[in-house]
Amino acid sequence: MPAADRPILSIAIPCYNSADYMDHCVESLLTGATDVEIIIVDDGSTKDNTAAKADAWGRRHPDTIKVIHQENKGHGGAVNAGLAAATGHYFRVVDSDDWLGRDALGLLLSKLRGFVASGDPVDLVVTNYVYEHVATGSRRVIRYLGPLPTNKKVAWEKTRLFALGQNILMHAATYRTQVLRDSGVVLPEHTFYVDNIYVYVPLPNVRTLYYLPVDLYHYFIGRDDQSVNESVMLGRLDQQMRVTRAMVEAHKLPEGIPDRKLARYMENYLALIVAASSIFAIIRGDEEALEMRRSMWEHIDSVDPDLRARLGRHFVVLGSNLAGPLGRRLSIAGYRIAQRLFHFN
Repeated sequence: MPAADRPILSIAIPCYNSADYMDHCVESLLTGATDVEIIIVDDGSTKDNTAAKADAWGRRHPDTIKVIHQENKGHGGAVNAGLAAATGHYFRVVDSDDWLGRDALGLLLSKLRGFVASGDPVDLVVTNYVYEHVATGSRRVIRYLGPLPTNKKVAWEKTRLFALGQNILMHAATYRTQVLRDSGVVLPEHTFYVDNIYVYVPLPNVRTLYYLPVDLYHYFIGRDDQSVNESVMLGRLDQQMRVTRAMVEAHKLPEGIPDRKLARYMENYLALIVAASSIFAIIRGDEEALEMRRSMWEHIDSVDPDLRARLGRHFVVLGSNLAGPLGRRLSIAGYRIAQRLFHFN
């Protein structure tokens, strides 16, 4: 497809038994009109009428909405399908129970149009996201003031230190589509928490970033069956460990990273993932979980002993790996304090 005929932004919506809430998501994206290509991926839904709803949306908006039906492959498989089908200059994912702010989407599209017209488009656009917590009725905005200058195209060398809680998650990231494809990122199927792989693996291919300080992504959190609910995460610890393994193997730090500040950012991000995997194993506390934790560290050591040593000295990793029964209780207590402060699950 000629560049001039391509949509500015492709948005993939992975849907699995999403009939109760997918309409709100789709409606929020349609405000982008002809600049947006919406790709609804019905990931083998069988328990409700997700597939029929997706087809109905496609019939109503044939020039804007593509519908893909596939056998169930999990969130990662749905994102892979969306990326493969995308024709837009830029690409992002919106989960079916989340939504985008109307005005913020309009501002993002205006910026993206300018980047495309310039002939030298930005590789990664970062926007704010909002935790909309159903249980508490609270909302918390994650901003990138500090590490990234606002409304300015920059290289990694011009970034500053990212604070805890400021990792560029999938909710914040709008990638140039070709950057994702050039990175070779393919997400594991039938695995939760792959959004960390999605946003992490392509980073060495990102040469330029742009922070647009608008509250774009609204992340609905707090349902009992949600993947980030703690009890659900404990039951899926093996999948969390699989994601951790994939991130460890993605790049050898820091030698395989083209910029010192990018290497630092990626190592700090990896430290948080390792710490989360460790603390969930400790909270579960059974022998299978603790063996997964031991295997995680053995794997990191086998990939890069120096990386293992550096991660072991990182303060969030130290805090989640205190020795002995008392140390484990203190690690869990620290996690509970962070949980109350940040409302991340």
